[in-house]
Amino acid sequence: MNTAAPSVDLTQYCLTTATNAKRASAELATLDAEIKNRWLLESADALVAAAGQIIVANESDLAASDDYGLTDAAVDRLRLNPDRIAAIANALREISMLADPIGEVLDGFTRPGGLQVLKKRVPLGVVFFIYESRPNVTADAAAICVKSGNAVILRGGKEAIHSSRAIVEVLAQTAEKCGLPKHAVQLVETTDRAAVGEFLSLGELIDVAIPRGGEGLIRRVTSEATMPVIKHYNGNCHVYVDQSADIEMAAKIIHNAKCQRMGVCNACESLLVHRSIAKSALPVISKRLLDEGVEIRADETAAQWIAKSTAAGEQDWGTEYLGPIISVAVVDSIDDAIDHINRYGSHHTDSIITQDLAAAERFTGGVDSAAVMVNASTRFNDGSVFGLGAEIGISTDKFHARGPCGLRELTTYKYIVRGDGHIRT
Repeated sequence: MNTAAPSVDLTQYCLTTATNAKRASAELATLDAEIKNRWLLESADALVAAAGQIIVANESDLAASDDYGLTDAAVDRLRLNPDRIAAIANALREISMLADPIGEVLDGFTRPGGLQVLKKRVPLGVVFFIYESRPNVTADAAAICVKSGNAVILRGGKEAIHSSRAIVEVLAQTAEKCGLPKHAVQLVETTDRAAVGEFLSLGELIDVAIPRGGEGLIRRVTSEATMPVIKHYNGNCHVYVDQSADIEMAAKIIHNAKCQRMGVCNACESLLVHRSIAKSALPVISKRLLDEGVEIRADETAAQWIAKSTAAGEQDWGTEYLGPIISVAVVDSIDDAIDHINRYGSHHTDSIITQDLAAAERFTGGVDSAAVMVNASTRFNDGSVFGLGAEIGISTDKFHARGPCGLRELTTYKYIVRGDGHIRT
């Protein structure tokens, strides 16, 4: 694992880093699960033991947060303490307990002439991961990539560079003890934004890029990458209240989906209500939102039954607010709700509240999103909730992965064919 700062020109530094990752990926592809799991467990213990030095490094990042103009919420995500470091360690232990996907036989058959064909799961290779200023993501991404047999190049935000460096140093020390390839996990030490472009040009060495951050970053990565990209641009998630919905259930779910944590990609940003239930449902639902200080931007029909709202504009239907604002519209049918979501949504997470099984089936079949919920909060679209362990992101793409990206989403497959002197005639 490499934690040294670049001492040569940027192009050469990035090329060397990617070359080292490619070599490490070849070793990781055949590494025993036992070695990877031992590294995860020893790294977890080592992170807890090194909590003091990690917190000192984190304090350097916190001290510079004003210079970067971080919001209070961003500073809170950046901050580490003993409990948060223990949580990072526990995440690594949980990943160690997950089944190793590498080598799994997905299909197998014997052809009439006796030729045996196996379809086996293998790593993607080298992952270039670009992410926000959250130090826990450094450890999570390293763990999930190595467990799935991939080498990873980590490009974290400059706001967390000291914290990320301290974490990767611990991971490097345990890697050497456990027999992992030296460059299995590399942290990009330079904060020069040009480094991202350099790495994105190295499609012959890097197998996939995964950006996790704002829409501007993701669009840049998508436009410059010479390798496949796993991404989501935003999370404009909807809840639709069907005409058969239990109103109290709907109010509870919408309150959770919007208010439990507003600044995340699976929070509800848009509410749709069937016209036949709007008069009775909207006063109940909107009161809970208004009590939480949520600004409601409503269409003309919905505004009739909401105590306090502002008029929604066309741009509101497609906006990811990531804060205390929600758009609300009344629709005439479930098909209108589906059309609205597919037009304005981000294909991330959408939910229906209904007591009608046929309506639920219609909604889940018609909404084109990575995750579609029935009588459940959009906040459940999460790798750990789905039992995938730590996730490296939530993809709204259809190729290669969709939804929470766990271990299996960082793999592909190859065919292994066994013969006994077979030749084709």
